[in-house]
Amino acid sequence: MSLFDHLGELRKHIIWITIVLVVTMIVGFFLASPVLEYLKKTEPASTIQWNAFAPWDGVRIYLHFSFILALVVTIPFTFYRLWFFVKPGLSEREREATLRYIPYTIVLFLVGFSFAYFIVFPLAFHFTSGFNESMGLTETYGITQYFSFMFNIILPLSLLFEMPIVILFLTRIGLLNPTLLGKVRRYAYMLLLVLATFITPPDVISVLIVAVPLIGLYEVSILISRYVLQKQLTKESVRENTAQSIKL
Repeated sequence: MSLFDHLGELRKHIIWITIVLVVTMIVGFFLASPVLEYLKKTEPASTIQWNAFAPWDGVRIYLHFSFILALVVTIPFTFYRLWFFVKPGLSEREREATLRYIPYTIVLFLVGFSFAYFIVFPLAFHFTSGFNESMGLTETYGITQYFSFMFNIILPLSLLFEMPIVILFLTRIGLLNPTLLGKVRRYAYMLLLVLATFITPPDVISVLIVAVPLIGLYEVSILISRYVLQKQLTKESVRENTAQSIKL
């Protein structure tokens, strides 16, 4: 296939991903109500009064929720379409192996979501709330401000937890290897620390609570990359030895 053929094929996959995202967002818009009711009853939302400071605040929150719910479906579908795009360049075993990992994208997204919602978000909220209280400020939250604060923590962390699958996939298709990941380790650590600083309040404990698991995920990703590469090299060696023995 020529470059234009590849770009045309990629365009088709992007269109499919966009369609799935839009359709699942529409479905998610109607599923947002029970999720919102559940969140109202849990802390810290149950301890504060929600306010609307603009006519579109309620609609905006529903759209945010529908987007999050749509991501749960769209992320594995995106990996599937990406797999479908690179499939012609993979061997039969590589196709089967990479396809098996796609369901784990949902698991990792939900793990990241749970970690962000149940641990990082309450910690960040109580830190900022305590800081406001120490300054003698009266807290009056708009529903948009509250959930924007929550989504700005939950969404990046949920996506960052996909790191092992992304690195595994890129190793499978030959774009990454453990040697390269090891060489850029210090830069990766710095990047993860910066991301943790942006996601959480600017105190050391909050940053470490986010950064340490992310760094751990990076190290796990290196181990996965090394395992995948060794497996590929072993298979190639076996094939070469078999081919040589047949020639002899």
